[in-house]
Amino acid sequence: MGKSDRRRFLKGVAAVAGGATVAIPKATSAQTFRPANGTTALPSAAMQSREREQPAEVERLTTEKTGSDFMVDVCKTLNLDYIAACPGSTFRGLQESFINYGANKHPEWLTCLHEEVSVGMAHGYAKVAGKPMAAIMHGTVGTQHAAMAIYNAYCDRVPIILFTGNAGPLNERRPGVEWFHSVQDGAATVRDFVKWDDYPKSLQHFAESTVRGYALACAEPSGPVFLVADSKLQEDPLAEREARKLRIPRLTMPSQAAGDPNALREAAKMMVAADHPVIIADRYARSQAAMDNLVELAELLHAPVIDNRSRMNMPNTHYLCQSERAGTLIGQADCILSLEPVDLFGQLNSMRDQIERTDMPRTKADAKVISISTHDLFVHSNYQDFQRYVGADLNIAADAQTTLPFLIEAVQREMSASGRNAGEMRGEKLRQAYHDAIDRARTEATFAWDARPISTARLYMELWGQLQKEDWALVSDGDFSSRWPHRLWPLDKHYRFIGGPGGYGVGYQPVAALGAALAHRDAGRVVINVEGDGEFNMAPHTLWTAAHHRIPYLTIIQNNRAYHQETMHIQRMANRHNRGVRSAALGTSIDNPNIDYAKIATGYGALGIGPIEDPSDLAEAFRKGIAAVKTGQPVLIDVITQPR
Repeated sequence: MGKSDRRRFLKGVAAVAGGATVAIPKATSAQTFRPANGTTALPSAAMQSREREQPAEVERLTTEKTGSDFMVDVCKTLNLDYIAACPGSTFRGLQESFINYGANKHPEWLTCLHEEVSVGMAHGYAKVAGKPMAAIMHGTVGTQHAAMAIYNAYCDRVPIILFTGNAGPLNERRPGVEWFHSVQDGAATVRDFVKWDDYPKSLQHFAESTVRGYALACAEPSGPVFLVADSKLQEDPLAEREARKLRIPRLTMPSQAAGDPNALREAAKMMVAADHPVIIADRYARSQAAMDNLVELAELLHAPVIDNRSRMNMPNTHYLCQSERAGTLIGQADCILSLEPVDLFGQLNSMRDQIERTDMPRTKADAKVISISTHDLFVHSNYQDFQRYVGADLNIAADAQTTLPFLIEAVQREMSASGRNAGEMRGEKLRQAYHDAIDRARTEATFAWDARPISTARLYMELWGQLQKEDWALVSDGDFSSRWPHRLWPLDKHYRFIGGPGGYGVGYQPVAALGAALAHRDAGRVVINVEGDGEFNMAPHTLWTAAHHRIPYLTIIQNNRAYHQETMHIQRMANRHNRGVRSAALGTSIDNPNIDYAKIATGYGALGIGPIEDPSDLAEAFRKGIAAVKTGQPVLIDVITQPR
């Protein structure tokens, strides 16, 4: 059906011309209906009485163009490839326009089974693609479902374009459900953890706010923006004369803020003069160029780099990547450069989690601290992700990735021949420490090699044996506690790893992995997602979306049949009270019955393998799983593991 005659779907339409609507009356009491047995029957007296009390309604028909069509025109001017949603009536006009008027291209509509998946998918996608994806939520209830995923993206400083539908004018809301799903202030639930929000009151307003929102989402520090699409704006006819008055602003992407030149000269002097400079990279790199710049700066200064793994910052194949020695290096440092710190206080101090919590510095008293960060440019009051305050000796409020080339130039101008010689001597010691750390990790990985349940080190090394010849990407947090991929796999490209959840909301991993796999799909990479059983149980239905939209990736469940981190917290509390730890599994275990994750995967249309209990079976399971992923399938492998 072409654009000119679309929506002429109601039986009995005689004509639609010039954007005018045609009405068709419902059946009256003079018409007959046929019961299931095929005989003809007349309406009963009771039915006739009800019709006299409630006259037959007149159905509204269609128009050639609606407000939602224009909204789609606006979105098509932006660099949006996908929009994800769980179906909802408050955006029915927009959905129909995207898939018919917009031909389901740029953006393509992706079906999810929960709003948290829609938003989390956009979160993971943006971290790989380097640009926003859109998600749309169903009114009040959909926004509440999505709130945790929005919070994760906010804490992680990731750009997402969020829409929600809402029935605004009270006199036009359908009785019943539409009232429960509509609200006066559509963003009130999430306003404390989005970067910006708006409720456009006209189509021109929608155009300007959507374009503005895209640009704001991408400006560092980036974050989710939230726009309410009023159902009346979506569904009302748009006459040709009115449409000609509307204008879509040209998207102009903001340049990112670079550090003040005078401050960078001072930073260069401090770093070059230091005997033990240290660089800490946190939420720093968004591109391969940023990684390369960090390597160049580290080599200039012969400074070790501690990668806090909020992003893929420093290749662990480089001898100056010294993340495993963080405590020692920070304690020795006389000058510390921190790039986009999530928690500068936590980098420089330690806290004892005892009955009375105490903190103490990890640094020397005379150590100089330089911070280059957009952290202070995006602080809200209620949700306090901004952490403890630290007064750095030099606090440069700028985007670190944009600033680093200018800092490199300043360091090059400041360096003398004697400074280079001292740095080279320091570099030799760091080379030896790097190789010692690798040898230590390899030795530690052999512990409990043949144990049952399977050790996490054995899992990762068997996986690497099958993966090493592929162009691969790890889209999970890399076994947060033991860090085996960062210790033993070569993470040498910016897309190898995307960091963690931001707000540490449980359930991030399966949904973000889905979006990240979507972004990697066109590049032909083999995508690996290793997650705990507790994480997976928050959103197992991501596998259906993966199967439905042919998004291939390998999910490996580290199945220890518990929320093990929470088990340890209960054990810690029990020890404080001298009550023993035997009951710590109550409320934290996931057993009795044990969950069959392979069957769940099969039920959602993915390939399910396992449970794998013998470590000698890992290699074949991983080989089979990777082969299936390369054919375009999502795959889940259930591995019974030790607590991680």
